[in-house]
Amino acid sequence: MKGKDERYLDYPLFKGLQRPLELMGLQGRYIYWAAGAAGGAIVGFIIAYCLVGFVAGLVTLVAALSTGIALIMLKQRKGLHTKKNRHGVYVYAYSKKL
Repeated sequence: MKGKDERYLDYPLFKGLQRPLELMGLQGRYIYWAAGAAGGAIVGFIIAYCLVGFVAGLVTLVAALSTGIALIMLKQRKGLHTKKNRHGVYVYAYSKKL
């Protein structure tokens, strides 16, 4: 039986340090956005290549990737928890109908 003076060994534990997940400069939910943009660009390339040709596939690939990257960079600049802040006074005249 152990006495009251004996204790278990203590180890330092770091739990995330209150920082968002980051991968190659992308934070949090934008990692998933980048994966979706890359996947969509590849699928778009395959479809355009099969239907029209190689050059059309490359144009589709470049357009989809550049649009996805631009959208991610613009959104990420605003922050992870962006919400629409609508300024003004709103009157809900017919919010409940009887």
